[in-house]
Amino acid sequence: MLYDPTEHRIRSFVTRAGRLSTAQARALEELGPTYLIEYKKEVLDMAQAFGRTAPVVLEIGFGMGDTTAHIARTMPDKDFLGVEVHTPGVGSLLKQIGEQGIGNLRLIQHDAVEVLRDMIADGSLAGVHVFFPDPWHKARHNKRRLIQPEFVKQLCQKLAPGGYIHLATDWEDYAVQMLEVLSAEPALQNTADGYAPQPAYRPLTKFENRGLKLGHGVWDLVFVKK
Repeated sequence: MLYDPTEHRIRSFVTRAGRLSTAQARALEELGPTYLIEYKKEVLDMAQAFGRTAPVVLEIGFGMGDTTAHIARTMPDKDFLGVEVHTPGVGSLLKQIGEQGIGNLRLIQHDAVEVLRDMIADGSLAGVHVFFPDPWHKARHNKRRLIQPEFVKQLCQKLAPGGYIHLATDWEDYAVQMLEVLSAEPALQNTADGYAPQPAYRPLTKFENRGLKLGHGVWDLVFVKK
């Protein structure tokens, strides 16, 4: 199931034809039918998708899925819906689901903006995770960044009261923008005075660990819906 864009607009990602390993391809073939949900222009029945009723956390852009797998495995009382456009990442996370026996994780391979708009019911999410989104660090590309006022407003519509948005980035100017955008959204309240301490459930990635040792910063933001 390859990503097929359905609209013309500014996107926060570039589709890449990354190399798919044999193990990832096997996971897509064997586990995809169970854990991969097809994008449709209709609201997803979460209880049917997960086979139970539990709080649902949406993760946008899970990359190769290591962090997503860790969080889902250590929080079995919640269900996690991961959205990612890149096939190797989807295959990688499906492989981890199979190897680690993670039953509370489902994936959608599609543009998160469209998934949010078309498949997620208003007030249905317990939380949203967006970890290390593409920083589009050149000034002329900043408009491509995912965290913009209109998108955050959309996220708020999908959150239940008391639900949270957790963002993380290792680009300071993007962190500043994230803080400005979330702080300006009247439906949200910051859980910290500025940036938040790293929540215990978010593990350090290898890349992040390497950056911290080199003195690079990482900024977490956690806001809740009023």
